[in-house]
Amino acid sequence: MAITAKPEVLSPRTKRGGKAFDDEHLDLLSHLLDDFIRVPGTPIRFGLDGIVGFIPGVGDVLGGLASSIIIVAAWVRGVPRVTVARMVLNVAIETAVGSVPFLGNLFDIGWKANRRNYKLLRGSIDAPERHTGMSWLFIAGVCVVLAALMFVPLVLIGWGLHTIGMDLHKLSGR
Repeated sequence: MAITAKPEVLSPRTKRGGKAFDDEHLDLLSHLLDDFIRVPGTPIRFGLDGIVGFIPGVGDVLGGLASSIIIVAAWVRGVPRVTVARMVLNVAIETAVGSVPFLGNLFDIGWKANRRNYKLLRGSIDAPERHTGMSWLFIAGVCVVLAALMFVPLVLIGWGLHTIGMDLHKLSGR
């Protein structure tokens, strides 16, 4: 008797990482980190990431480490590298700005890097082309901002040196 049924072939994306990296667990993690608690009478929500950010010195590092779980899950599940890079930038921005006392914690509450990263993970699996293009735009924007942040101080230093040079020239001309 011949077997006519074809074997079922499952996508490797759904099996890599085991149960720890499934959508249900990652959604719960991002919810706990970013919007688990609601401020009564307001639409403002924050999570454990916003709370641990108040611990001086280590709070933002701990939040960044917890956020890296979603990034590792995306990498294991086969999300495109550019999208993983965007996820890393989301966490880097949240960690860097979050290190500013008090104002950084308010930024953490608004930025919600973990919810963003979970949406990127889901979107890159559902529609990889769309999210890859958006990730390239985001990374290009971050590069432009970083270039401007480097260019402005250089211009100011050049202007200051020019002004000092002109003043020294005037002083030596007397």
